[in-house]
Amino acid sequence: MAATAEVRLTAPTSSAPPPRPGAREEALASRLFHALAPRLARSVSPEPPAALAPWEERTVPDGRGGSLAATWFPARGRPVGAVLFLHPWLEWGRAYFHRRGRLEGVRAAGFHALAVDLPGFGASARRRGFSDVAVAAALAHLAEGGAGLPRGVWGVSAGGYWAHLALSRVAGAVAAFFEDVSPHLMEWSWRTAPWGRPAFVLFRLLFPRSYRFLDLRLHVPHLGRHRLAYVSGEQDQGVPPADTTALARLSGARSRIVPGAAHLGAIRVEEGRILSLALETFEGGAAEVGRR
Repeated sequence: MAATAEVRLTAPTSSAPPPRPGAREEALASRLFHALAPRLARSVSPEPPAALAPWEERTVPDGRGGSLAATWFPARGRPVGAVLFLHPWLEWGRAYFHRRGRLEGVRAAGFHALAVDLPGFGASARRRGFSDVAVAAALAHLAEGGAGLPRGVWGVSAGGYWAHLALSRVAGAVAAFFEDVSPHLMEWSWRTAPWGRPAFVLFRLLFPRSYRFLDLRLHVPHLGRHRLAYVSGEQDQGVPPADTTALARLSGARSRIVPGAAHLGAIRVEEGRILSLALETFEGGAAEVGRR
């Protein structure tokens, strides 16, 4: 039976999120981490369709001396905020958001949108270390382009995963909406690619600090200053419903498990409901800023 939870709890807190591994360990661990990831052909993102005009191509610093390819979509009407869109692990990169109404929805509600190709995707720089640094850099760029407006993040799967690591450390965002995010990408890989389990065990043994740093359950208690919501599919083999509800519980967030949906399929099943929940999340975050 599908589970539905729409709650807002008080999240537990600890003194600090897990420490970042040292530079040498991060360099080595990230190479192995990405070597174990699903293979994708690099593909330059196509231009947005005419229905998404106007838009503007941008180059965003990636926080490591390189750059991210990005597209800026201005809000319709008077702007009330800005949202960073972070794509899943798919070769289309930021073009993933050209469908399913996410961009149209936030812009119609008065939010600017910035969609980026994460490191190693599209025209962005190659991966150097973990990608949360690039997320933090994109959020800083969003602050400049959004002229001080409240900022939010819409992260899907891997994009939402890296966003957690950035948001637990970087101030300034007020809301985040997550689709199909695993608490730990190694656990996702364990379920979806059982052939690689010996290598996943080796990663944990060789790089324990990195493995701990990559565990979102240790970061989400530090997202309490954000308005949050999680969505995933009832039939997602890599992100079972219990993982989604656990992240929501730890972060004090709302959550929705979509009946009959597989990985990346929730929005296909309940597009209208998911768009509404996302807008409630971003608008709620912006409203809280206005009351301060």
